[in-house]
Amino acid sequence: MSAIPVLRPVSLDRLRTACSNCGLKELCLPVGLTPDEMARIDSLIGTRRTLKKGAHLYRSGEPFEALHAIRTGFFKTTVLLEDGRDQVTGFQMSGELLGLDGIGSEKHTCDAMALEDSEVCVIPYASLETLSREVHTLQHHFHKVLSREIVRDHGVMMLLGSMRAEERLAAFLVNLSQRFTSRGYSPSEFYLRMTREEIGSYLGLKLETVSRVFSRFQDEGTIAVQQKHIRIIDIPRLKQLIGQRPC
Repeated sequence: MSAIPVLRPVSLDRLRTACSNCGLKELCLPVGLTPDEMARIDSLIGTRRTLKKGAHLYRSGEPFEALHAIRTGFFKTTVLLEDGRDQVTGFQMSGELLGLDGIGSEKHTCDAMALEDSEVCVIPYASLETLSREVHTLQHHFHKVLSREIVRDHGVMMLLGSMRAEERLAAFLVNLSQRFTSRGYSPSEFYLRMTREEIGSYLGLKLETVSRVFSRFQDEGTIAVQQKHIRIIDIPRLKQLIGQRPC
């Protein structure tokens, strides 16, 4: 049985450390906020949740009450298919929001599970809506976040509908590289929190195909793989596979 997430209150001083001066602020929040606006955003976040690896942040069908900004850790979202299998719909890392799936129906439409020990900031949605109407910069930023999610979903559909296996895995690795880079980490060397099977579920590939493509990339000298540790040797080659111009 998964460990029960721990919910703990956070003082305002600690929130200012976690939000106003947080290294992830540029990823989570709009730029150009005044100190007063920043303080009002700080006051939105009344709790943090810590989750052990394998614990659920929320499950499909549960009432939607809050968004969750990932402070540390890594998550996956899944939906249950008619045949009983879990389909991975996304992987989320620090600086990204979870819970957007519940806005429309006021119920979560997927499960969110921690792939490693993680911590999230809880943002009550009703309070966020109220503040967004008063702080237009925040409202504009929130619309951009929603738009980014739509674009990401469209990208996944294109990925599954038109790309060969090698292109799908190349796109996946390039996307991870870009996201790690935006957080100040190495663009070419990182640790995969997800399994090969979970990658396959997300990319619409069988486990055997994912393993075969990883081996092919390694044999070609494009990447070096040691269990879940990945080193991208030839990023331009991966970008070329998916039609991007190497930088």
